[in-house]
Amino acid sequence: MADSKHQERQQKVKEKVDAKIAKATIEKGVLQVITGNGKGKTTSGFGVVTRAVGHGMKAAVVQFIKGKWDSGERNLLEKFDVPFAIMDTGFTWETQNKETDTAAAVATWDQAKVFLADPSINVVLLDELTYMLSYGYLDLDEVLDTLAARPEMQTVVVTGRGAHRRLTDLADTVSEVKNIKHAFEAGVKAQKGFDY
Repeated sequence: MADSKHQERQQKVKEKVDAKIAKATIEKGVLQVITGNGKGKTTSGFGVVTRAVGHGMKAAVVQFIKGKWDSGERNLLEKFDVPFAIMDTGFTWETQNKETDTAAAVATWDQAKVFLADPSINVVLLDELTYMLSYGYLDLDEVLDTLAARPEMQTVVVTGRGAHRRLTDLADTVSEVKNIKHAFEAGVKAQKGFDY
């Protein structure tokens, strides 16, 4: 009796899922924003890049803010010819120079625009782009226009806290990562292979 009820419930679930799959007929690149105060936004973005590369697709990565850090993801993906554009100033709270940071952000964004105009690149990760917008280092209208004008089949993943409302409005998929607990808050040092 329990098995038949379970099977009946699962059949209803299957019918709903199958109906949604049948309705999803649009083929286009997706703009995804991964935001929020929790850990894992960059990791999630790199997961998309790794998945694409695993399927033989071409990907590119643009890193704002964390560029100077030794990165396990970069160490791996560069072996698969994934190009990286890296903002060479690193963390903005360490540089404390808006003029230098703005110039570095603009130079890195110029490299990003090359990726975002290339129809041969299937996936572009714009890691920590949200900060460049909230700090006013990049022009919001230009960024949104560039994202909207990218090749039709190109998927873009944007990560970072405090995503601008106009960015989330433009996005096809928005995920918010929420912090419940974080080892760093308890004094645990960032660890190679886990945090970077």
